[in-house]
Amino acid sequence: MTSARTTHRAVVRSRRQVSEHLLRLELTTDGTLASTGVADEWLALTVPGQFQTRYYTVRSLEGDDLVLDVVVHDEGLVTGWAQTDCVGDEVGLGAPKGSFELPPDAGWVVLAGDLTALPAMARIASSVAGSLPLTVHAETPDGPLPDYLGVEATWHHAEPGSSELARTVAGLDWPDGPGYFWMAGESAQMRDIRRHVRRDLGWDSKHHEVMGYWSGSRGRQARRVDPGPLYARGRAAGKTDEQIWAEYDESRDRA
Repeated sequence: MTSARTTHRAVVRSRRQVSEHLLRLELTTDGTLASTGVADEWLALTVPGQFQTRYYTVRSLEGDDLVLDVVVHDEGLVTGWAQTDCVGDEVGLGAPKGSFELPPDAGWVVLAGDLTALPAMARIASSVAGSLPLTVHAETPDGPLPDYLGVEATWHHAEPGSSELARTVAGLDWPDGPGYFWMAGESAQMRDIRRHVRRDLGWDSKHHEVMGYWSGSRGRQARRVDPGPLYARGRAAGKTDEQIWAEYDESRDRA
């Protein structure tokens, strides 16, 4: 099943439960899909019987082997399909895109995210561990999943479909000097933190990235809006990062 946004093909090779609310799909691609090498890269996914796409973080993409981790929730195009016997199904995929970029003066990295952000945090942690001091805050309804991240982390509990990441991050003590803060999760939480980081902490956009992956106001739904093109159009139009991300949040709420 392909669409205008998902011209690459892959077949589901295996499916297994990582935790109560997280499923792992291992797929074999058609050989035309190439990783960007950017740690938080995502791609568009079209599943059988659907023409609408949803966006998922790439857990790994090596050669023809693709791994996607899907958060299980009450309803949704992908989550419903992923909980069926989907092994052998063909899906459509878009070309991966990513945005994680450390500034040259970063002396530390702090990551924060909920269950939807774990794949990206795991890849980011792997890319920076050992080279920079790393702090990770992970929020899940399934308890600590230390083997998933592969690094030391502080685990926070949240009931399914809820998040308190904004309060968690607002209470953090930050390392000295310039660094990089990456965070992803529920859109309303991300709006609060984006304001906190820019207005209260005074950080510029080069030293943080805060992205909404799902909307609590519409139920736990995966990303319907690709942030990459929207960000590029905004920058070309001379808009500030705050204006661009406000438009991104609004577009997610409308989707």
